[in-house]
Amino acid sequence: MDADTGLPSQSQNGQYLLLRHRDTPSIGELEVYRRLGGFEAWQKVITSMQPGQVTDVVKTSGLRGRGGAGFPTGMKWAFIDNKNWPHYVVANADESEPGTFKDREIMEGNPFQFLEGVAICAYAIQANAAYVYLRGEFWQLAAWLDRKIAEMEAAGLLGEKLFGTDYSLHIYTHLGAGAYICGEETAMLESIEGKLGQPRLRPPFPPSYGLFGKPTVVNNVETLTNVPLIIEHGAEWYRSLGTEKSAGVKIFSLSGCVERPGNYELPLGTTFRELIFTHGGGITGDRQVKAIMAAGASSALIVANEEALDTPMDYESVPRVGAQLGSASVIVIDDSVSIPWLINKTMHFFKHESCGKCTPCREGTFWMMHLTERIVEGSATLEDVELLQDVANQVKGKCLCALGDFSTEAVLTGIERFRPDFELAVAGSAVAN
Repeated sequence: MDADTGLPSQSQNGQYLLLRHRDTPSIGELEVYRRLGGFEAWQKVITSMQPGQVTDVVKTSGLRGRGGAGFPTGMKWAFIDNKNWPHYVVANADESEPGTFKDREIMEGNPFQFLEGVAICAYAIQANAAYVYLRGEFWQLAAWLDRKIAEMEAAGLLGEKLFGTDYSLHIYTHLGAGAYICGEETAMLESIEGKLGQPRLRPPFPPSYGLFGKPTVVNNVETLTNVPLIIEHGAEWYRSLGTEKSAGVKIFSLSGCVERPGNYELPLGTTFRELIFTHGGGITGDRQVKAIMAAGASSALIVANEEALDTPMDYESVPRVGAQLGSASVIVIDDSVSIPWLINKTMHFFKHESCGKCTPCREGTFWMMHLTERIVEGSATLEDVELLQDVANQVKGKCLCALGDFSTEAVLTGIERFRPDFELAVAGSAVAN
């Protein structure tokens, strides 16, 4: 732990790139941020780079989306429809995934680097308006960002005809109402427009038909916070961090049965073992690690054997142990935890957060929750376990957005990989009966 801040102490070469407030607690002050080179990248792109050049640098850097999908950021920017105007940028700050808490720390501690990233993205696609969409519980954080945006406007960093050019930009915050579904990009766009936050049918995708029916780029907070550093130091510098196909650093939100939960900024490719035991201090009570959820509640359950623990946490390696890296919200489960109990917790969440627009998700999450409830309460049979698996399979791949698929990940992998836990729960109910 850092002796001065009390925060987990880990960074790239001893210096944080995204969680810079841990090195410089006052970096949230405009004067301090500018003294450290802040907004130089912003001025550089406006005064000396063409929008397409900015997109090319980000594309060459290998930056991939940090919200979960891992889609190449520069490629997403390049998809923008330049035959349809105006363009918009939406920063996804609807951080609602259980186990994910990285974006909040960035916005609270290092807000200007994030806002500079929003601004650079806006210039790259020639948007004159950008929105930061925050989850409803972040109302204090929205007020904080509003103050930072106002400071930028007063300093001439936002507004009309910036740096003596013809380019203008305004950034606005927008609060949701605490709905997990609005983290899905098209539901987020619907919410900003004042409609019910439900996913749209796709295609068309936001780069061609987004906010107010116009081309829009939607990027995660952490993704955008990387952008000023890429412009400042160059694409090759960024590619030197992480792995060949998963460039850069990543903030891993570590929680669950570990001694030191928290956010850890590490190069992509760091192993689960290093994160959990070196930085996280190991398993609480020196128990055995049983399973890992690499992407929060949306994750498949990884059997925490030696191979899994030594797996690099990057977008290419994690699928080899039957999961996705996602937003890197690593939840550690020890051998005291019953897998049916764990899955029941995730199903309560997904049932509550389903928007109800499509039948497989609306009905499937309801029935999966009730079946896991029955198993946990000790009133189930093996037939109930088979039925739970069947319902999950009927949901998977049949929903309008990813929420339905996410709800099945822990169910299907739990039954497949931790079958003895289900058999034990059923055996207990048989004895009771």
